[in-house]
Amino acid sequence: MQKDNNQWPKDIMAPVAAIHPVNRTLHGDTVTDNYYWMIDYFKKGKDSNNVVDYLHAENTYLDTMMSSTKKIQQDLFEEMKDRIKEKDESVPVFKNGYYYYTRSDEGKQYFKYCRKKGSLDAVEEILLDVDKMAEGKSYFAITGFEVSTNNKLIAFGVDEVARRQYTIYIKNLETGETYADEIKATGGDPVWANDNKTIFYTANHPETLLSEKIKRHILDTVESEDVVVYIEKDKSNYIDVYKSKNGKFILIRSNATLTSEIRFIETNQPDSPFKIFQPRNKDLRYSVIPLADKFLIHTNLDAKNFRLMECPLTLTEIKYWKEVIPHRTDLLLQGVEEFENFIAIEERKNGLVQICIRNLKAGNEHHIHFDEQAYSAYIGNNPEYKSETLRYGYSSMTTPSSVYDYQMSTKVQKLMKQTEVIGGYNNNDYVTERLYAKSEDGISIPISLVYKKGFQKNGNAPLLLYAYGAYGASMDASFNSNRLTLLNRGFVYAIAHIRGGQEMGRQWYDDGKMMKKKNTFTDFINCGEFLIKEKYTSKGHLYAMGGSAGGLLMGAVINMAPGFWNGVIAQVPFVDVVNTMLDESIPLTTNEFDEWGNPKNKEAYQYMKSYSPYENVEKKNYPHLLVTTGLHDSQVQYFEPAKWVAKLRANKTDKNVLLLHTNMEFGHGGASGRFDYLKDVALNYAFLFKLEGIKK
Repeated sequence: MQKDNNQWPKDIMAPVAAIHPVNRTLHGDTVTDNYYWMIDYFKKGKDSNNVVDYLHAENTYLDTMMSSTKKIQQDLFEEMKDRIKEKDESVPVFKNGYYYYTRSDEGKQYFKYCRKKGSLDAVEEILLDVDKMAEGKSYFAITGFEVSTNNKLIAFGVDEVARRQYTIYIKNLETGETYADEIKATGGDPVWANDNKTIFYTANHPETLLSEKIKRHILDTVESEDVVVYIEKDKSNYIDVYKSKNGKFILIRSNATLTSEIRFIETNQPDSPFKIFQPRNKDLRYSVIPLADKFLIHTNLDAKNFRLMECPLTLTEIKYWKEVIPHRTDLLLQGVEEFENFIAIEERKNGLVQICIRNLKAGNEHHIHFDEQAYSAYIGNNPEYKSETLRYGYSSMTTPSSVYDYQMSTKVQKLMKQTEVIGGYNNNDYVTERLYAKSEDGISIPISLVYKKGFQKNGNAPLLLYAYGAYGASMDASFNSNRLTLLNRGFVYAIAHIRGGQEMGRQWYDDGKMMKKKNTFTDFINCGEFLIKEKYTSKGHLYAMGGSAGGLLMGAVINMAPGFWNGVIAQVPFVDVVNTMLDESIPLTTNEFDEWGNPKNKEAYQYMKSYSPYENVEKKNYPHLLVTTGLHDSQVQYFEPAKWVAKLRANKTDKNVLLLHTNMEFGHGGASGRFDYLKDVALNYAFLFKLEGIKK
């Protein structure tokens, strides 16, 4: 690699955001927000145009400051794109007489959704040509592919704005006609009843975008005639609708962080009223798995790490539940995949997933074993209830994504596909490790890392430390071909499995949320300290990256320990915690009171104010920062990172770069195509390489 002199353009004036002070007074505490006006784009007030002008000015500033990296950004984009097999096909999945799969063509950004009847040698039917559907659109996302019971119709959801609000369409697979039915502002989750003319779906609130109602639609009718079958009155609950794997039931699921409630009807009776499975109780979470003769219940009833129970099809209240698999303190029961004669149980122990197979007839069980010390494994797409084959996925930081079929009765498995890394890849050229750092309170925090052979532990290597740490989401050690771009230039890549995730069980999550949220931040800092102490890197070469709630993590750690990081990438960061959690018109706010707390409660207000990145910006030195957002982001809206950057600019005392990139066309997940998102990855990597002096 060639070294750059790490010089940034001189005498370039950064944008200066206008100051319009707005006071917030709560619990006797008054806070002045100089940049509250930036919320105005979606409210369409007097500052709406000023918001867009400011975001454009920041983008122009970024382009100027990063001008010397334009060539390397393009080179990195091409390098990562060239590793992707452009003409490819997914492993077919069998359902109701057909093999379903997607295939991608060379040079195309999207894919075609296809099927073959009865045999893989049969004639291909292209159900949806997404490449063609997306032509001329800057953003196009499609979801919820649901084929009717008679295999003649398909319903699906489309989002062309990047706000995760889907319009449902219905297509006749025999004639190719797309019906006039057009159902807007949905969760993109159509579910067919067995009459092949009725679909159920989730309707979202037009302002908060929260899932609000479950509706019933009849083919060839207008949306205004759709019947509301359920209204969720608790704004802290998300709702959705789905069909059981055995095809017998349609179920409505209402979930909050701490509570659940299920309703159900038989699929053959779409006009019947939904029955409550078990009324919601505070702190009771459960999900329902219908079998031929009973329901299985995955629940936290007297079981922090969850257990499995069962009940008759006609007696579903909690008093009829009987234990099948007991609670275990050292093992998290994550979920169950049901089959006619087997269940596959996804467990998590010592931070790693294991899969247990139980024979429902014989009552015996066994595990599928994985050999690497850090890996990602998961139960895949298994739509056929009567199958005796389990489809599961596996990868590690050195093993590309792999799809296996496992015969549950014979214990024979077959590798169906391993993602090909074009241009050649040898996993023996790379090394992965599992390490443990000590937290402030003496807890061992797992770290998964990978580097290229030849790496020397002398503190001179650049290291990118990633984490998320929220919502009980576990960040497993999986493969990413883009990461080779870092490793091949001497970077170490590490994942900190910090509290707030669920890697080490439910308690791991509980200890990183609400009034224990700061554990998430100190865990991450402790992981950075450990990696420096063990000479995997040093302060001058340590970088951090996180997105969304992981962006909150980035904002918190640069306030708490700004001197640790040479550079930080905060992607779509949730950094204005107090103001967002006070605004119930913002998507996600009400659902997340059990994650962050409700600031209308004084104790919760004081605690979240003590760590919220925006509230705690001070006049001090900060590391180099690249902040990214999307104008149409419905999860963490653009004004949070925009306000944060403006406040940082006004307060930071260093000469390090602070860059904000707003994608004016996309939302929370970035670009929708197979390749376009790589431009953002290339920008991130070019930023790191600029700081490290890597020229190519």
